[in-house]
Amino acid sequence: MKLSQGVEWGLHCVVLLARLPADTVVRRADLADYHGLAEPVLAKHLHSLTRAGLLHAAPGPKGGYRLGRPAADITVLDVVEAIDGTSQLFVCTEIRQRGSGALSPEQCARPCLINAAMGEAERAWRDSLRAVTIAGLAARIPTPVTTTESA
Repeated sequence: MKLSQGVEWGLHCVVLLARLPADTVVRRADLADYHGLAEPVLAKHLHSLTRAGLLHAAPGPKGGYRLGRPAADITVLDVVEAIDGTSQLFVCTEIRQRGSGALSPEQCARPCLINAAMGEAERAWRDSLRAVTIAGLAARIPTPVTTTESA
């Protein structure tokens, strides 16, 4: 499985915002600069996080981003799904019914064992990410955050 780089970017931005006072708003350009990211690409990911309710976008010249809800209520899975979507990672195409070794439809009445194993692994992965909160990550980062932006 491979996640997009937007997931990494989004997680770092959300964790950074979680480490700041709740009323602090950080401009998109400052988030990009802080992490050394391309601002136009980061904008797309911040928009996805805002659309999912994980961030709040404050408009205007002193606008920027802050968390859309408490960091303890945002999970790593929330960020992953906001950026990369909620689609199943593995999609069974029933190849066991094709080719020279094809099984009959009657032999395929039960779900494919490979599909079942992949589904179980994905559920475990999602459950694991759902158990990690942004507040938990933010509390474990040892370096202080410095920012000159606040509203």
